[in-house]
Amino acid sequence: MQNHRTFGPRGLVFLAVLLAAAALVPASSLLTPAGSALHLSTYAVTLVGKYLCYALLALSLDLVWGYCGILCLGQGAFFALGGYAMGMYLMRQIGARGSYANPDLPDFMVFLNYHSLPWTWWGFSSFPYAVLMALAVPGALALVFGYFAFRSRVTGVYLSIITQALTYALLLAFFRNEMGFGGNNGLTDFKDILGHDVRSDGTRAALFATSCVALALGYVVAAAVTGSKFGQVTVAIRDAESRVRFLGYRVEHYKTLVFTLSAMMAGMAGALYVPQVGIINPGEFAPANSIEAVIWVAVGGRGTLVGAALGAVLVNWGKTYFTGAFPEYWLFLLGGLFVLVTLFLPQGILGLVDRLTARRRPGPPAERPVAPEEQVLPRPVAE
Repeated sequence: MQNHRTFGPRGLVFLAVLLAAAALVPASSLLTPAGSALHLSTYAVTLVGKYLCYALLALSLDLVWGYCGILCLGQGAFFALGGYAMGMYLMRQIGARGSYANPDLPDFMVFLNYHSLPWTWWGFSSFPYAVLMALAVPGALALVFGYFAFRSRVTGVYLSIITQALTYALLLAFFRNEMGFGGNNGLTDFKDILGHDVRSDGTRAALFATSCVALALGYVVAAAVTGSKFGQVTVAIRDAESRVRFLGYRVEHYKTLVFTLSAMMAGMAGALYVPQVGIINPGEFAPANSIEAVIWVAVGGRGTLVGAALGAVLVNWGKTYFTGAFPEYWLFLLGGLFVLVTLFLPQGILGLVDRLTARRRPGPPAERPVAPEEQVLPRPVAE
C-alpha cells in the first residue's frame, strides 16, 4: 500500500477546503436571507458538522489501522468517552434551570436521590477542564490498555476482539444508574456552552467552524506523525513486525504511542459531536458503531488519511439519505458496500482515483515496489 506524502497536493487541497468551509458555511447560514439560493439552514449546518466529527473519528482510526496495522474495533469507545466529558460540562451549565431546579445536581441525580455531586463530576463546571478530560480520559484508557496488550504481543484478530470487548464492557457499565452518568437515558437537555445558547443559529455555526478547524488540525498532526521517521517505523511494523522487532525496535512502545494519540483524537471528535446532536447515551459505545467506522475508512481508502475522512462523510451522507428513503434496506446496503469495497476496491475510493490517474498520465515505468524485508529503517535510539 502506498503512503502519500505528508503535505502533498491532496492534503493541501483538503486543508484549504476545510478552512474555506469554516468561513463560508457559517456566513451562508447567518448572513444570507432564508429564501436565497446561497442560504444554508441550521439543520444542514448541524448535519454536516456531525459528519465532520465522524470524519475526525475515521481519521483517528486510519492513523492506527492504516499506518500501524492495528485494527481497533473499539474506536467508538474513545469517541463516546470524549462525548461524555463534554456532556458532563453541558449538564453542569444547566444549573437551576432543570426540571427539579437544583443548582448543584443534574435532574437525573435528583430523581435517583443523590445527595451530593459524585467526585467524578468535580471540575466539570469548567470548560477547559472538560476539554482536557475529553483528551485525557480516552488517552489514559488507551495508554493502559495498549501497554498491557502490546507488551503481551497480542495482535491480529485477537486484538480486534479484545478492543470490541472493551467497548462492550463500557456499554454495560454506562447503562447502570449507579455509575452516575445518566444510565440508559444518558445526558441531554443541554442549555448553554460558554454562555451561549447551544440551540441558537450562531452557536451551531460556531460549532461547525470549530469542527472544521479540529479536523484540519487532526489531519496536520496525523500527517506529521506518518511523514516522520517515527511514522516510517510504524509502517514497517504494519508490514513486517517481526523484522522490526529483530532490528532492535521496541515495537510495543511505538504501538502504544500511536494507539494513545488515536484515542485522544477520537475523544476530541466525540466532544465536538455532543453539543451538535444534543445528547450522549450508552448507545454510542455500541460495537456496531466502531465496526461502521472501519467501513468508512475502507471505503475512503485505508492509509491515506484524506480518504478516511472522505469515506466517513460519503457513507454518512448515504446513511442519511437511504434511512429516509429506504429505511428497511440501509443495513443491507451498508454490508453490501463493505463487501464490494473489500473485493473490488481494496484501496478504497482514493486508491481507485490514483490508479485511473496513473493510467492517463504518461511517464516513466513505475519503480518496483520495495518489499518489507528491503525497507531501510531509521536506526533505533539506544535506551
